[in-house]
Amino acid sequence: MHTFQFETLESPSGATLRVYSSLATAPRGVVQINHGLAEHAARYDNFAAALNQAGFHVYAHDHRGHGGTIAADATPAMFAPQGGASKVIQDVEAIHKIIADRHTGLPVITFGHSMGGLIALSHAFKHPHRAAGLAVWNSNFSAGALGRLAQGILKLERFRLGHDVPSRMLPKLTFGAWAKSIKNRRTEFDWLSRDAAVVDAYIADPLCGWDASVAMWQDIFELVFAGADDANIKKLQRNLPIHLHGGGRDPATDFGQATEALASRFQALDFKSVTTTFDPQSRHESLNEINRADVIAEFIDWTNQTFANWQKP
Repeated sequence: MHTFQFETLESPSGATLRVYSSLATAPRGVVQINHGLAEHAARYDNFAAALNQAGFHVYAHDHRGHGGTIAADATPAMFAPQGGASKVIQDVEAIHKIIADRHTGLPVITFGHSMGGLIALSHAFKHPHRAAGLAVWNSNFSAGALGRLAQGILKLERFRLGHDVPSRMLPKLTFGAWAKSIKNRRTEFDWLSRDAAVVDAYIADPLCGWDASVAMWQDIFELVFAGADDANIKKLQRNLPIHLHGGGRDPATDFGQATEALASRFQALDFKSVTTTFDPQSRHESLNEINRADVIAEFIDWTNQTFANWQKP
């Protein structure tokens, strides 16, 4: 299935974004997808097809350093030498503006998986009135003291190795550690999904599974700690519909505990419309799990309700 069409867009950040879109015949809203680390937007084709059938336009783009997006300061595996997190958010806003220009009056949900969830939430902090809803899936904002240690390691690596080379330590502390958490694993990427075909396709894809640069990891932790700051969470509207999703077998979110912690923070800050779904058996890529049809159907139900209750500002 090839639902997506693609084009290029010049972002104010200086990047030439590879943008994917698929349009519904009778649209009721738009879902804008933000992909995860070391992958690309075209992998969300099947998700887009399901959303189209439910009556939603879909837009997605390759983040800086990923897929087909290019920029002089965004070499592969790097957002930018400096200010990369800010530039990534500028790119998300550029897509939102294109959606607003092309589909005037349609509400938009900002969706993010894993690293994309970090980006989606930080975009919401900067533009709290932009979206009708926010979906943050399989994302971890609970780095805590270990995250601060990782930042220290990255600072040292940047000083000794440079910003544009792969980190030596972070792949071991993340992808490597997550792989080891899966008993009787068949591959080093079994932590992504219980579906062997999905894992094999990821491994075979030259645009997936690479090691991020020191600079990119630094930007990722900047996004993590931005989301961990309640002062930023308080910038959001208390009635913003928010959808959180996690998996109990996902090592990247401490087996779902990070998702539950984020839900608890929203609850403590008196957010009125937070929906949390949790699959005890799911690994990291919920959209690519063996029960993905049920997961997507539940998300579509939430999206239907969000758009039905949406009132134009």
